[in-house]
Amino acid sequence: MAEDTILSTSGLTKEFAGFTAVNSVDLSVRRGSIHALIGPNGAGKTTCFNLLTKFLAPTRGSIVYNGRDISREKPAEIARLGLVRSFQISAVFPQLSVLTNVRIALQRRKRGDSFDFWRSERVLSELDAEARSLIEAVGLTPFLGLTAGELSYGRKRALEIATTLALEPEMLLLDEPMAGMGREDVERIAALIRKISKNRTILMVEHNLSVVASLSDRITVLARGQVLAEGDYATVSKDPRVIEAYIGSGGGHGHH
Repeated sequence: MAEDTILSTSGLTKEFAGFTAVNSVDLSVRRGSIHALIGPNGAGKTTCFNLLTKFLAPTRGSIVYNGRDISREKPAEIARLGLVRSFQISAVFPQLSVLTNVRIALQRRKRGDSFDFWRSERVLSELDAEARSLIEAVGLTPFLGLTAGELSYGRKRALEIATTLALEPEMLLLDEPMAGMGREDVERIAALIRKISKNRTILMVEHNLSVVASLSDRITVLARGQVLAEGDYATVSKDPRVIEAYIGSGGGHGHH
């Protein structure tokens, strides 16, 4: 079992003044799976995510990624290890073209190679080819020359995913990838997530339960900072405690 787990937490806890946002969470994410973190408002999903990506330091507990304890690592360090969060580090430059945005992300990954890296025509054309294939992968080839700012909301998200993929993550953390999207965009991004999950692991926080139902192999439900239930969608959606948690809190909408 252990070698099949890419990310796990043990007793993960985060206390703010007089308030426990994440309370002794044991999470185990299987390599190659799409794992969703869901729960009503105030359940601690975002705090949990911030702990995993090292935006916050845990009060107690440990986080192990690929067999390495990363509880004390810095965000930049875990990104180098292949654990990358989308929509944070991948801030897209609105005034630059789709192609330039992806090239910059590729350059960021390769920067360390050599001093006269940028003088090499061959390297630049390789970058260009790689950028174009990432853009193709996220369905943005027709919009290659547009600036990021000109893209629709859903396509901006697709571009953010492309710039994140440029960093070659082994595991991708998606923070509410469907937030604020209309149905057509939701379907497009869901299809994109399914496509990019082929050879990597994805952990996502998502409010849209129909997306969670169709995409996730495994779901962890948090309520009041604790794991309430875990399993596939059919199992957790029938769990009386999960139903109670969602209904009792007036549903899972809005943000925390």
